[in-house]
Amino acid sequence: MTTNGITGGIPNAKALLNGSGYMELNLQVSDPELVEALSEREEGSERHDFAVSALKIGAIALRQAQGRIDAERIRQEGDRFIENMKRDLEEHRRGVTEQVSNSLKVYFDPQSGMFNERVKRLVDDGGEIERVIRQQISGDGSELVNTLATHVGPRSLLMRTIDPNAADGLIRQLDETTKSALIQQQKVILDEFSLDNGAGALSRMVSELKEKHGEVGESLENRIGEVMAEFSLDKEDSALSRMVSQVETAQNRISREFSLDAEDSALARMQKQLLGALDDQRQTNTRFQEEVKVALADMTARKQEAEKSTRHGLAFEDAVFEFVNDRSQKSGDVATPTGNTTGILRANKKGDVVVKLGADHAAAGSQVVFEAKQDASYTLDDALEEIDEARRNRGAGVGVFVFSKRSVRESLNIEPFSRHGDDIVVVWDSEDPTSDVYLEAGLSVAKAISVQSKSQTDESGKDFETIDKAIAEIKRNADNLDEITKSANAIDGHVSKILERARIVRNGIDRQIGILNEKVDGLR
Repeated sequence: MTTNGITGGIPNAKALLNGSGYMELNLQVSDPELVEALSEREEGSERHDFAVSALKIGAIALRQAQGRIDAERIRQEGDRFIENMKRDLEEHRRGVTEQVSNSLKVYFDPQSGMFNERVKRLVDDGGEIERVIRQQISGDGSELVNTLATHVGPRSLLMRTIDPNAADGLIRQLDETTKSALIQQQKVILDEFSLDNGAGALSRMVSELKEKHGEVGESLENRIGEVMAEFSLDKEDSALSRMVSQVETAQNRISREFSLDAEDSALARMQKQLLGALDDQRQTNTRFQEEVKVALADMTARKQEAEKSTRHGLAFEDAVFEFVNDRSQKSGDVATPTGNTTGILRANKKGDVVVKLGADHAAAGSQVVFEAKQDASYTLDDALEEIDEARRNRGAGVGVFVFSKRSVRESLNIEPFSRHGDDIVVVWDSEDPTSDVYLEAGLSVAKAISVQSKSQTDESGKDFETIDKAIAEIKRNADNLDEITKSANAIDGHVSKILERARIVRNGIDRQIGILNEKVDGLR
């Protein structure tokens, strides 16, 4: 059977391409179904056109089948490689975790850790801090009581000095000094007016009077007796008795002013003023402590309320935009806040920030969308579903979902950096610069994925092995950094070596980001 271009019974097929741009084929058709289908057409152009259409459809189907087989093989090899890598990384993670846990358990085990035991001894009831404070201000034997007792107590130098019963006290010394002076003066005066004292004034006067005026002796003796009576303590109204009485009254008044037994004495009033001042100071300190507690509680409540409020969530979106915008400007890209505008989907505002890669980038014009969320109710599945919707709404090829570290639940065990196909999930703390590396890694990896997608679409055939290795290394270092940072934050001052290791790992992530950016720039 022979028709235009289709010949049956020829043992060999030949293909000849002439200079006119078409190929002449001589085919042997032996398949019954194909022969039947060709026979149903009129010989000539109808059968020719049918045979060419069938050949074209078969060639296209074979080409697509071959592509699916290659893609399936690549997918299987990729899955096997990922499984092996996950297994090796999990074994390494368990080993590092066990080593760090054993090292830290010695210090921070809740039951037997040396650090917890030391802190417990310091802050527990009856601990060292409480004993020191109680020793200083509490009880009759405290340092405060002893200090006051030393200066103004019953056994203090001040009280001993003003105690009227003290042998070396001020009152006793004043009394003795006054009595001694009075006795001496009395003795001197009595000696002067004693007739037994031949050198006394009275004896001399009597002698002179007797010598000169013997007749007035008797009357003079009477006058002398009156004078001597004025200096006698036996006479209550004598001048000497009145003077001694006044001295004793003054002495009693002085003693009373320095006695604590009299409530209106000067010393008692001074004691009341001192005790009142100490009590006022104690009440002032108590009020100050209460005011500080109330202020701290109020600050804590306001901060917790701000963490839960929608306003704080908006602040987190602004922080993500500022960070992404700063990095985009440095690399020639354009970041746009889009959280308040609708996108491609009807009445849909998903997607907070869109980054359009600059003209000098290997994937110029490609878009990366960021979705920022500070909401404790979000799970990883919720995040992947929302970033997928955000990509479609903003026409972006790659999406980055940013969890706020301050709201993400620890029970979800969300990794600080993870890739899920064309989506990347990071956990970022806008107030902790050490977590910036995760968001920066998310932006760099998103741009690298954009380059891969752009190159695959263009069928450029470029080698992205180095980029894939850099992305995998960033993921591994991000996991290590998160684990080390958590351990370091838990033990603070005892982890200088761990913090140094965290710094090395963070530098490793920065280095891989640099390699990633360098390779992407090399494709421009």
